[in-house]
Amino acid sequence: MNAPANDEEDHGEVFLDETDALHVITIDDQDLPEADEELDIRDADGEQRSDGESMDEADDSMHIFTGHTGELYTVACSPTDGTLVATGSGDDKGFLWRIGEGDWAFQLQGHENSVCSLAFSTDGQLLASGSLDGIVQIWDINSCNLKCTLDGPGGGIEWVRWHPRGHLVLAGSEDSTVWMWNADKSSFLNMFSGHGSSVTCGDFTPDGKTICTGSDDATLRIWNPRSGENIHVVRGHPYHTDGLTCLTITSDSTLALTGSKDSSVHIVNITTGKLAWPTTKHIALGLGSPGAACIKAKNISNITPKQILSTTRLPSSPWAATGGMDQKLIVWDLQHSLPRCTCEHKEGVACLSWLGSSKYVATGCVDGKVRVWDSLSGDCVRIYSGHSDAIQSLAVSANGDFLVSVSIDGTARVFEIAEFQ
Repeated sequence: MNAPANDEEDHGEVFLDETDALHVITIDDQDLPEADEELDIRDADGEQRSDGESMDEADDSMHIFTGHTGELYTVACSPTDGTLVATGSGDDKGFLWRIGEGDWAFQLQGHENSVCSLAFSTDGQLLASGSLDGIVQIWDINSCNLKCTLDGPGGGIEWVRWHPRGHLVLAGSEDSTVWMWNADKSSFLNMFSGHGSSVTCGDFTPDGKTICTGSDDATLRIWNPRSGENIHVVRGHPYHTDGLTCLTITSDSTLALTGSKDSSVHIVNITTGKLAWPTTKHIALGLGSPGAACIKAKNISNITPKQILSTTRLPSSPWAATGGMDQKLIVWDLQHSLPRCTCEHKEGVACLSWLGSSKYVATGCVDGKVRVWDSLSGDCVRIYSGHSDAIQSLAVSANGDFLVSVSIDGTARVFEIAEFQ
């Protein structure tokens, strides 16, 4: 087009004709998508997405369970059946369902408040469901029938655990007590009283000889399960100054690791009731407000030397992983009482799980993502998307092929993790 002869000429309207076209492309109407046709958009992994689905909305799950109508709080995988899963929710329901069978589910009926704790017995024959209604129900897995109802606590059930070698079930309550029953006989065995507030965490030691419980009263108590005797009470400086939120016990039954609202992690010798590390320089590291949300210990001595990269020998003591709302996962070398690596997150860590006997640990996050970390290098090796809200609990299937996560978004999602075994 020619330049205008006068700068003051009106350029409010511009007219183009065929002589102004630089190049003409002919389009066949058959090449155009229909109005309701989805475009073929693929992410970096080659997965197809619709044009209405952004990359941030990708779903990496291979199975979604949507039977609940409220927020999901807890998930448990059978220790003997690689596809059997139990989930509990704020809709007062629990469900048994199978991975890969979207139309199969058995409802755990009878609770009158949120189902916030679930646990399979070690042999996989029984499932315990604990609710804020103060009731523990025992379910027979083979028949999918209610075996018995265990009552007694005067407050909601905070957690349930099974004896490692029998059908004894333990539960902590909001009324500051801990109860133990024989599930085979539907009989009460013992009540452990002494805490001054809700019993927020607890378990049998792996050898089955001792019980450890933590409370919102900032104490750890160690019990004899037969006599009900309170063997040790751990409290006061330099121990936690606020309520305990999580607890785990090492596989040799010697150490209890506890996390607290005060943002610290402590290690206690179960036999003596004393802090395993005498100074807070080592035992109160790493976690920021509002405190430790999850903690798990394991022995990774099965890792071969070539997997440890620059390390020349295997660790002879357990390691531990801790996560919190400070947006960190910290992997601890308990032998040297030092953190091995710190893994930064975008938002808080709500739950975590070691992936079987491997070196990998998964974190469930407030941003709805599941992240898998190499505990030796501290690298994030995989991020699973799918949830639209905070993840509350994680569980690994018995065969190690699947990781199940539950979320405030009302769904349970299954992710394939066989590559990390």
